[in-house]
Amino acid sequence: MHPVQKATSLGISVLSGALATAVFRRLWMLSSGEDDAPDAEDMDRGWTEVLVAAGVQGAIFGVVRAAVHRASARTFRHRAIESRAGG
Repeated sequence: MHPVQKATSLGISVLSGALATAVFRRLWMLSSGEDDAPDAEDMDRGWTEVLVAAGVQGAIFGVVRAAVHRASARTFRHRAIESRAGG
């Protein structure tokens, strides 16, 4: 992997994590009416609520991360092909 691609990938990872967190918080607020999702250490919340929140958060994070990294990889590949073709 090219050094520029590595650095860009790191930045994209940070941004995709922030995006996934924002999407999850917004979705949780819309669906539950609460500002914060349950934390695993919050003993006032039930198992179901904690595990559902963790599962939804993980799914959103995985989808956002995969989509962002896939778009990044396609962009780098497209640029590499263009540079080899001379244009």
